[in-house]
Formats: sequence, C-alpha cells, structure tokens
Amino acid sequence: MRLLTRAVQCAVSQRESSRRHFWGWLNAVFNKVDYERIQAVGPDRAAAEWLLRCGAKVRFQGLDRWQHDYNALPTGPLGRFKIQGIDGTESCIMYRGFDHLDGLQHLEEIKLNRCIYIEDTCLERLSTIENLQQSLLRMEVVSCGNVTDKGLIALHKLRNLELLFLSDLPGIRDRKTTVSRLQTALPKLDISLDLSN
Repeated sequence: MRLLTRAVQCAVSQRESSRRHFWGWLNAVFNKVDYERIQAVGPDRAAAEWLLRCGAKVRFQGLDRWQHDYNALPTGPLGRFKIQGIDGTESCIMYRGFDHLDGLQHLEEIKLNRCIYIEDTCLERLSTIENLQQSLLRMEVVSCGNVTDKGLIALHKLRNLELLFLSDLPGIRDRKTTVSRLQTALPKLDISLDLSN
C-alpha cells in the first residue's frame, strides 16, 4: 500500500511540475519582444499589447479608465495614444519583456502587485530606462517575493520619483539601510512602508 501511495504522489507531483513548466514557457512567449511590431505600431501601442497579453492593465494619457481588454485597445494614428499608467497586478510580466518600456515617454505610474516574475533584475532594468528616469512619478511594489534590497536600491536612478509604496516584500532584509539609501539619493521621495521585518 505504501508503494502505491508513493507512486501516486510521485505521479501527481510530476504532473504539477509539468503544468508549472508549461505556464512558465507560455508566459515567456507572451513576454517576447517583437521589435518589428514596435517599429510598425509605435512603442506605446506595442507596450500596451504586451502588457495586456500578460494580464496587466494600462491607462492612456487623457483617459481616466484602465484598459484591460486586448481586443478593445483604442485605434488611431500612429503615436496618438500614450501610456501614462501601468497596473501589473497579478500579471505575468517579466524581465524578458521590459524592452517594450524603452520608448515610453509619458509613463508616470507603475504598480507591481503580486507579480511572481518581478525580481531585482526587473527593477534594475526599469531604473536604467532614460525616459522613465524623467517621467516616472509613482510606483508600487507589493507582494513580489523575488524583490530584495538590491532591486529597491536600484530605483535611486528614477530621479523624479515622488511616491514609492512598498508592502509585503519578504526579500527585504535591511529595511532601514535600504530606505536610507533611497532617501539620500532622492530627498523629495515619499516612501510608504508596510514591511514586516
């Protein structure tokens, strides 16, 4: 009986592992950057398509509502709609797709809440994008278990960042030093914390 129980547990475990690998592979496909598409439709449209494909939402400049339906993306002349906000809550956006952000010049707000693929390299990449260093004003990082002090400290390059909300980040080990380094680099930054350590 024990042998049968072990065999069943092993089979279930392998099936779960295969399922996770499949979803990881599919999410990587959704994050693949198509540079020809960026050239054809412009950086904002291509970024919006990427974000919505991955389950995120976008808000365009001049519009109040968050766009979440890929098939209802607004159309118009090339460059008409500019992304002003990104809500990546529970999306599968990952580092591989961050090249989509390079051409965004009007992005003021990013919410990264419960994003399992967001890690330090994502925040480091985000902070090196020159357009975002100028335009990004507000940011949330909540319940992203792969983010550590290193990733948060990299945000010091976002020189116009005014508000940073951090919550439920178990990878943050030295909260006091991390916050101090960010405040020193960005004296006007208002940091709201809800960290348990």
